[in-house]
Amino acid sequence: MSQNEHPDLSHLRINRADPPSSAPPGNKLVFRVGVGVVVLAAGIATYALVMSTLDPVPEVRLATASYSSPSQANAILTASGYVVAQRKAAVASKATGRLEYLGVVEGDQVTKNQVLARIENSDIQAQLDQARAQLALSEAELADATRSLERARQLLEKGLIPQAEYDAADARYRRVLASIAVAKAAVAGAEVALENTLIRAPFDGTVLTKNADVGEMVAPMAASVGSRSAVVTIADMSSLEVEADVSESNIDRIKPDQPCEIVLDAYPSDRYQGFVSKIVPTADRAKATVMVKVRFRSYDSKVLPEMSAKVHFLARPASSEEEKSQPVLTVPASAVADRNGARVVYTVLDGIAVEQPVQTGRSLGAQLEILSGIPAGTRVIATLSDDIRDGIKVTVK
Repeated sequence: MSQNEHPDLSHLRINRADPPSSAPPGNKLVFRVGVGVVVLAAGIATYALVMSTLDPVPEVRLATASYSSPSQANAILTASGYVVAQRKAAVASKATGRLEYLGVVEGDQVTKNQVLARIENSDIQAQLDQARAQLALSEAELADATRSLERARQLLEKGLIPQAEYDAADARYRRVLASIAVAKAAVAGAEVALENTLIRAPFDGTVLTKNADVGEMVAPMAASVGSRSAVVTIADMSSLEVEADVSESNIDRIKPDQPCEIVLDAYPSDRYQGFVSKIVPTADRAKATVMVKVRFRSYDSKVLPEMSAKVHFLARPASSEEEKSQPVLTVPASAVADRNGARVVYTVLDGIAVEQPVQTGRSLGAQLEILSGIPAGTRVIATLSDDIRDGIKVTVK
């Protein structure tokens, strides 16, 4: 090519009518598949949301099939609580030492001032013996000082001795009297110290727990890790009553001397009549409850401290017929429904309502007697509606 010839550059021009692709063909396919998956997932979620709105899972509450008595039909309120002894003491020692004698075990009956345990006291006994010996010595010297003073008085009256000699005899006599007073105080102190090594029952009662064993150190405040404070715990079993927590919103329905029926969780078929003995004039801010003390009218040996109990506050005292009648198995009346000509209740198993045919009896207020079909303690759906059917999914509140 000569120098005067120009090069042909037309094939170097850029054709802007067909812009190049920004991604290879393989990436385009991946992108389109991803968009499709997102759209499909959004559609499924929307469908599930719509279906859950149109057909929601019912929420239910459960109630327990339990024994009730006819007198509970006029109950205006039910509260839970515990049996407690109003006279209860953790008996401890006034002295510090090693426990050498323990004369009771759990369940023993004790009387007031009975010696329950004893701390090692040989050193205190020795101090007491020494104080008594010193007192005997002072009392013996008192006899001689008294005779000497009497002779000095007679000789002084006759003028045979000077006044100073009489004064010396009188001073000796007074010193002996003072020494006797000191000796008596020492004896009393040693006796108190010895008595403090004896652990006595403060009242008639029953031993509930034994907190220390022979050989262990006991102390009034259990100052060290290896020492014990209370040796035994006793309670007056004649002072048992129930302390129940009543909601603040219902406390106005409780009155002093209001009749009650007490049922122990340990013996659901036994009932005990009682009455409101005291409404404690303060509330528990954490639980929003007020403590109500319910006293038994009578009870037997099966009632023990710390047992859980339910208290039914009655609108009127139970009649003699109601007291004699036996409790029956009941569920809330709202838990029973008619399905296909039969009376049924529903239990919940793994989130599924299960129909249970039952035979019902009389109505006891808001409760309905169950003659057969389910045992005591069965948890059933408390309130039934037309939506509750056998085999449907439910959510327990």
